[in-house]
Amino acid sequence: MMKCTAILALAGSAAAFAPAQTGARSTSLNAFSVDTIPGALAPVGLFDPLGFAEKADEATLKRYREAEVTHGRVSMLAVIGFLVGEKVEGSSFLFDASISGPAISHPGQVPPGWAAIIIAAIGFAELQRAKTGFVDPSETSFDNPGELNADYYPGDIGFDPLGLKPEDSEELDIMITKELQNGR
Repeated sequence: MMKCTAILALAGSAAAFAPAQTGARSTSLNAFSVDTIPGALAPVGLFDPLGFAEKADEATLKRYREAEVTHGRVSMLAVIGFLVGEKVEGSSFLFDASISGPAISHPGQVPPGWAAIIIAAIGFAELQRAKTGFVDPSETSFDNPGELNADYYPGDIGFDPLGLKPEDSEELDIMITKELQNGR
């Protein structure tokens, strides 16, 4: 078992020594392929040790990127939630400052009605993301579930209240790469 684990660890890290892909890149909004996808950094290039991206067509690659961006955003919010939960313990105006202890135990201390509110808020956010990015299930075939709209860029749900999204496609690629790297 130990030898198998060591071999798998070495196989995954071998990609770090592969030459990074270089060459002309197109804008992030007009093409979506392994060669043009934002998120690749030297010296590793596109981190895909199991080769899923190389075997994927454009639609599948977009679904993979949508999942990566979504899960990265959730994980970044979770980290912030833990840090804030640890910092404001006992000093918050919420719940009469009765929530205490390590942040991992805070969800169990929240009054029962709040779980329904949180679940409803998450459901609303997911519904909006689905309406923005995915084809209506009644308009697609049963053998193609989770089809993304043709003009949808993974992660671009149109929510930018601070106006941080750059207009220039090169700057957008850099920002997308930073978000992906932080989410990984």
